[in-house]
Amino acid sequence: MTRASVGPVAVLGLGAMGAGLAGRLLEQGVEVRVWNRNPDRTAPLAEAGAHAAARPAEAAAGTSAAICAVADGEALAAVLRGPGGVLAEDPYPGVLLCASTVAPEEVVQIAGDIPRILDMGMLGNRDHARDGELRLFVGGDEQAFNAARPLLDTLGKEVVHLGALGSGMRMKLLLNLLMGIEVQALAEAAELAGACGLDRQQVLKTISGSGFASPVMAFKSRRLAAGRFDEPDFRLRLMAKDLMLATKQAAAVGLSLPLATAAAETHVRATEQGLGDQDCAAVIRALAPKPGTDT
Repeated sequence: MTRASVGPVAVLGLGAMGAGLAGRLLEQGVEVRVWNRNPDRTAPLAEAGAHAAARPAEAAAGTSAAICAVADGEALAAVLRGPGGVLAEDPYPGVLLCASTVAPEEVVQIAGDIPRILDMGMLGNRDHARDGELRLFVGGDEQAFNAARPLLDTLGKEVVHLGALGSGMRMKLLLNLLMGIEVQALAEAAELAGACGLDRQQVLKTISGSGFASPVMAFKSRRLAAGRFDEPDFRLRLMAKDLMLATKQAAAVGLSLPLATAAAETHVRATEQGLGDQDCAAVIRALAPKPGTDT
């Protein structure tokens, strides 16, 4: 099948990733129907040619695939089975792709007996989504995967079928676990540098250019150097959620993950301090010295 054969496609949830996916599909000439809880976010895509719907079920009507890219399991359940949801009244005949990062078991529970549902872990940011440069890790029935393959190839530069439903989420949680620990380690090094009298920007530049830095560290070092955490690539509260999900997965199989547990606690504390809607690199602000501490 060619990319021209993809569609129509519904994109439900227009955060950074959902909007990027919808933009990519429109750019490729795919008919796109969009929905978002806050309808203001549909306007730019409607201007670009998407049909904006008032309810998830309306957006999904007549489509061959529906991508759910909402923030968490509660939102995913509402989009699929809540009032006006895709599955609220009738079965959905297309392929459902759950791109929301939720607990793997939650995907299976929400799916119920739906035969054509996939969970899709996405590696990349909103620019990768818009440019078709994502790496996609997919779980679910092989027939459903094959049916969705032309769409997946339009959205990603690498597409991997990992196995049963829930596998995509397991891979995504592992990847976000690594990202959360790496960014926190970078933030801790930068905070210690400043507290000890070193030039923080010089330290960040040195780290990002060294063999110790991963690509995500080099990328996030620029945010830390500038101290700008607005217009987030990935919200801190979502990182906190994913780290907590990863620690719960570990506990369920009897594993102790000290780094993951520590990172989860720091990110939850940062969220409680009001940093949740900033970029995840803002975790550095939860590391400030306690009042009265000599530095």
